[in-house]
Formats: sequence, structure tokens, C-alpha cells
Amino acid sequence: MRLGYSEAELATSPYASFFDPHMAPLPAHVVDALAQGAVAYELLPPVVRAAELQQSGYRQVETGYAITPEGGAHIAVLTPMPGVRPHMWDWWFAWHGSEALRYKLWHPQAHLDVAWADGRDDLAGYVGRTSQVAEYVGAEAFRATVSFVPPARMGLDEARLAAAGEVAICARIGMVIGGVPLDTGWLLHHIRPVAGGAEMRSRFWLAGPYVRPFGWDNALGAALGWLAALLKPITAQQVRELLVHDAQEMGHLAARLPALYARFAANAAPAVAS
Repeated sequence: MRLGYSEAELATSPYASFFDPHMAPLPAHVVDALAQGAVAYELLPPVVRAAELQQSGYRQVETGYAITPEGGAHIAVLTPMPGVRPHMWDWWFAWHGSEALRYKLWHPQAHLDVAWADGRDDLAGYVGRTSQVAEYVGAEAFRATVSFVPPARMGLDEARLAAAGEVAICARIGMVIGGVPLDTGWLLHHIRPVAGGAEMRSRFWLAGPYVRPFGWDNALGAALGWLAALLKPITAQQVRELLVHDAQEMGHLAARLPALYARFAANAAPAVAS
């Protein structure tokens, strides 16, 4: 398990021409959000209000982070994606999860390994499955699970998403902490079409009240999760590093996604959005 492609992989992998270890500088709006620091937690609503992303326009904070009074963290990242169509991301989340060499295309300076927990191939989609990932966030390498759920599980209107040509990738995030498997948060990537392409509005709800022993979505699980969150609280630095990581990986892959989709997606639609 290592960063990057080996010389042999660069010579033989069908994905090698898409692997670029150089990454663009952070967009100005991300740099500004980091310089501003944490915002009032009320400006980034809790996960129970996730469906508000389906409203038209933009929320008060589209890129930034907040620390909640309960020790949780809320993160928002907006990524413009010229030339991308939302359904390309739906394809990507199913396609990349079975091979580390695919996963490394996404963030060549941080991604290490990926596998589906069920061991099935990439043709099975992603909703209802768990992706096991190894990656760096900042300087810390860790393993996590990403258990994908239907958008309705997070309160979104799936018929409305389809009618608008939008995609919402929703998941429960998990980690093993102190030998105990824990659900540690939620993520939602909302991709909607805009003139010339698409934009992704990412949201993370982490730590604090979002921690549960794996599968314990009840009052006892909430109490045990609260204790676990106290023992290993999230820090503002970790939150900032995740914001940077998301901005980097989404922007990096977006620049390559239309060509990847055209090359590897079966029955791919035209790669350039109208």
C-alpha cells in the first residue's frame, strides 16, 4: 500500500494516462474560507436538514466549516465542474471502488487503497455497499469505511433529484477507534447541472453527536457514541485538513472525469456538457 503508480503500473495500466501527481492550487474561495476560520455553527445546518440542499440557489455558507457546541464538525465545500455532467459522478462512485489504481486517480497525493467490503466487482453499483478506503488527510494516514445509502435515507426527494438531472451521493462514514468499529459521521455530495457543466456541493457532518457504535442507531448507541466522541474529539486542524482534502480531490478528478467517463463507461453519453 503506497502512494502513486509504480513504473510498471505507469507502463501497463489502462488508467496511467489519466494519472497526474501534480495538483492545481486550491481555488480562491477555499483559500478564503480557510483564512476566515470557523463560522457560527448555525450557518451550517445539521444532518437532519440535509434536504435543504435541494432548494434553489445557495445557502449562506457554501464553503467553510463550523464546530458545534456538542463537539461535532460541519463542513461545506463548493466545487465548480466545467464540462462535467452529474451522472458521471454516479458512474464514478460505482467504478472506482474495486481498484486502488482507479482510486489513486482521484487524489494522487493522498489516496492509498480501496476495496468493496462485499468483494463484488464494480458492476454492482454503490448504494447499499460499503467502500473500505485507506488515505491521507493532511499528514495522517487512516482507514475508513464509507457505507452508501439511498438519498431518501437522508431526507432527500429522489424523484425531484431525477427530474432535475441531479445526483446525490450519500453515505455513513465509519472508523475503528480503540479497536471499536464506530459510525463517525455522514457525507453528502450533491451534484447539480449548471451552465457549461455541473457543480458539487459537498457536506460532512462528523464527530460529536454523529458518533455511534456501528449499527447502534438508538438511544443507547447515542449515549455510547457521546462517550466515544469525548474520548477522541475532533480538532479544528483535522476539520480544516478534510476541507482541503475534499476541495483538492473533487477539483482534480473533475478535470479528468469527462475523459475517464468517455473511455471507460459502457454506453457513455457525450463527455462535454451542453
